[in-house]
Amino acid sequence: MAETSIIIPAHNEERVIGRLLTRLAASAGPGEFEVIVVTNGCTDRTAEIAEAHGARVVDSPIPSKWQALRLGDTVATGFPRLYVDADIEIGTDDVRALCRALTAPGILAAAPERHLPMTGRPWMVRWYYDVWTRLPDVRAALWGRGVVALTEEGNARLATLPQVIGDDLVIALAFGPGESEIVSAAKVTIHPPRTAADLMRRRIRTATGGSQIDRGDQGATVNRPKTGMGQLLRMAKAEPRLAPRVALFLGLALVAKVAARRAVRKGDYTTWLRDESSRA
Repeated sequence: MAETSIIIPAHNEERVIGRLLTRLAASAGPGEFEVIVVTNGCTDRTAEIAEAHGARVVDSPIPSKWQALRLGDTVATGFPRLYVDADIEIGTDDVRALCRALTAPGILAAAPERHLPMTGRPWMVRWYYDVWTRLPDVRAALWGRGVVALTEEGNARLATLPQVIGDDLVIALAFGPGESEIVSAAKVTIHPPRTAADLMRRRIRTATGGSQIDRGDQGATVNRPKTGMGQLLRMAKAEPRLAPRVALFLGLALVAKVAARRAVRKGDYTTWLRDESSRA
């Protein structure tokens, strides 16, 4: 039995899955990690590349991240258990740091600090993340990191969670104060969009997922954190140079909210507005 199981849902990720698997295995010992790539609805070479890197591949014809996570759970054997997005980067030592954090009394979930490389990103993307990364809820939350590590007790809570677009948010909100930790010794590289259009796609997807949770669809009854206008205004007042960035942030949020309402009216929670530019 592996000491740590790593489940990676992957839908047409041939461009990035090798990058992630290479870093995960960089200094891992034999049998230290059980890496399971759950290909779901793939039409590319994701499975072939994952197998070439030594991962176990479990295939599903259904293009659903949530179902892929649950399928991975049925075959995984080890704890701690990590759920890792295919388009991020995290290394062997970072995984070890997350696992160590889970040995602390009462800690059921852990996630790494974010690294967001901005080289080559347009000003709208840079400005957006200048604001987003300063939000207290963003800085403290498990969600939005592409990685979460759970103990066996923490993992048991997933069985009762609803199947929603905002899977990382719902998982994060399953843990109360004192049950989770952001681990400074672990870093995850999250690749921001390379175009403003792809940033907008991400924002619409996030807003749609938030609306689904707020409406209680699929049994979602959690109270999610929301950024208030007062919080943003205080940020702009404290750092005047951020004022135009805050205005942009609010504008993008408004456009995303309007677009999300259209999806909600149609009951469309399956269209995945994917950012392809960050996978280049």
